[in-house]
Amino acid sequence: MAKRRILDRLPVVHQLRQSVGLQRGMLVAGLLITAFFLFFALFAQWVAPYSYDQLRGPDGNFGAQQPPSAEHWLGTTVGGYDVLSRVIWGAQTALLVIVVALVLSVFIGILLGLVSGYLGGWVDRVLVVVADAIYAFPSLLLAIVAAIAISGGQSGLWPGIMAAAVSITVVFIPQYFRVVRAEVVRVKSEAFVESARVIGASTPRIMFRHVLRNSTRTLPLILTLNASEAIATLAALGFLGFGIEPTAAAEWGYDLNKSISDVAAGIWWTAIPPGMAIVLAILGMTLIGESLNDLADPRLRARRRAGRKTAADAVSTSEPVSRRELGEVP
Repeated sequence: MAKRRILDRLPVVHQLRQSVGLQRGMLVAGLLITAFFLFFALFAQWVAPYSYDQLRGPDGNFGAQQPPSAEHWLGTTVGGYDVLSRVIWGAQTALLVIVVALVLSVFIGILLGLVSGYLGGWVDRVLVVVADAIYAFPSLLLAIVAAIAISGGQSGLWPGIMAAAVSITVVFIPQYFRVVRAEVVRVKSEAFVESARVIGASTPRIMFRHVLRNSTRTLPLILTLNASEAIATLAALGFLGFGIEPTAAAEWGYDLNKSISDVAAGIWWTAIPPGMAIVLAILGMTLIGESLNDLADPRLRARRRAGRKTAADAVSTSEPVSRRELGEVP
């Protein structure tokens, strides 16, 4: 029983038990696709048949634009890389960028939203104006400008990952700032915050112990949706030539860019695998985020409860009628 209670408290398990019908199907499908993506990202060096920058095998060079075969299940690229290996290693690059970008954006966005919402005054006005100004820019254009300013366009593995992550972070900070600030403005007027002030609690203690913990309940929903947006932004940067060099790491957007000329020549195997990887990774995380968002909506929960009650009433009402028809009830 104790282990079951602990499992029920886990966010995804709790929502999975709450979900029904289409919502459960969406959540399960999103979890399976995301687990598939995480498996290849975490175990890329053991799952991938070759390294992401490997051009030679035991029998010599791989060759460029080779069709799928027993040696190369998804063929080779125009640069002579194994397509399957590049797709698998690209999942690891995407995961690293997502983790770094979300950690930075969540930390900075929450801190700024907390300070702005609780202190108010000129600090709040300045931060709101800056956040709105950043939010007004197109996200991809802002990411391109940040990538150029940070790395000059292309760089090695970790400099490239940090450049892409910081570019995405700049886009995401205003989102977390606005969500947290709105929650802090609402929470700081609650009775328990006033009680903490009366008993002499310091401002930092009230902010981080009482207000913060009650202002971040919706962040897990935004995290899942922003993770999918981070993959799309990273792929767009790589496709436009502002990503990571191919000899430093595998990146789906870069590989998709190099396969444009192949599609016109009828060579499909260099474009479809990285494109499908981007679509599936974004789809899995989006399904999770949308399902969690629906389950967190009290209006939808009330609608489901009303639907269950109506169905139960219909069953209880029709049961005596069926018995009467069968002659069991006089």
